Amino acid sequence: QVQLVESGGGEVQAGGSLRLSCQASGYEGVSFCMGWFRQAPGKEREGVAAFDADGITGYADYVKGRFIISKDHAKHTLYLQMDSPKTGDTAMYFCAADIRRSTCGLRSDRYNYWGQGTQVTVSS
Repeated sequence: QVQLVESGGGEVQAGGSLRLSCQASGYEGVSFCMGWFRQAPGKEREGVAAFDADGITGYADYVKGRFIISKDHAKHTLYLQMDSPKTGDTAMYFCAADIRRSTCGLRSDRYNYWGQGTQVTVSS
């Protein structure tokens, strides 16, 4: 059983920066893929960035060049650095993980563990 706890959300001005964190626990010595997703009111959940077990990263086109996903293996923490956010990035951001596979990508159905989410609001 993997537990994921997100933090770091809040309000940020467009063009600013914000860093989200996802603390993972409940596993031992297992390499697995993790990712960030988001969901805005009235919209479906969408992938933002993924971090495979091998350290390969992937990004959705709408955040490529602005957001960076990284992982501190010693701290079991996944990060999402959000630079130059836009008002369209406003959403609840979720951390996700899957211990069954090493590559998950940006499809939400490939993940079987989810955090509770952290709200990000980008103001103009």
